[in-house]
Amino acid sequence: MAGRASGPVPVPVPAAVRFRAACPDCRGCFELAADALRLAIGASRRITFYSFTCPECGAAVRKPAGERIIELLTGGGVSTLRLHTAP
Repeated sequence: MAGRASGPVPVPVPAAVRFRAACPDCRGCFELAADALRLAIGASRRITFYSFTCPECGAAVRKPAGERIIELLTGGGVSTLRLHTAP
């Protein structure tokens, strides 16, 4: 069909998407909106993680992100940073 763009079609993410998280420092459990989380995808599992600031104690939390976590966070609208290694 003429005038039809090819490529992936963005899927709208509801603003109400929330993610359960826990803080290893204060052991608090809470829900966070997508904009409270950041996902960093590196060249290996060791440098692929998600991070957030604990709303209860203010600690900066960084946790490893496996394939399923990456899928859930990216599908839920979490900002993603792709880390590149220096040549």
